[in-house]
Amino acid sequence: MLGFPCNDFGAQEPGSAEQINNFCQKNYGVSFPMFEKVSVKGTGKSPVYQWLTDPAQNGWNAQEPTWNFCKYVVDENGKLTHFFASNVKPGSEEFLKAMGL
Repeated sequence: MLGFPCNDFGAQEPGSAEQINNFCQKNYGVSFPMFEKVSVKGTGKSPVYQWLTDPAQNGWNAQEPTWNFCKYVVDENGKLTHFFASNVKPGSEEFLKAMGL
């Protein structure tokens, strides 16, 4: 699991990467790597989100994040296998199944 903070949705993450990481650890128990803040939509979209949201690059998905905490599942071979909206919790049965758990 990897986290890519962004400030594209209601300016919810205006802080630095360190502030966001500390907040996520304290309030959500996040223990996975958190990267620098990126843009996930629009003209400044980061390269990883360009790949995640372009079917010509990833094979099938065009769904951009609609809010923070959207999830993309990439398998051990680098294939994008699933997209989950932010309302799907990481502990949900469907997400765990997609993760092979």
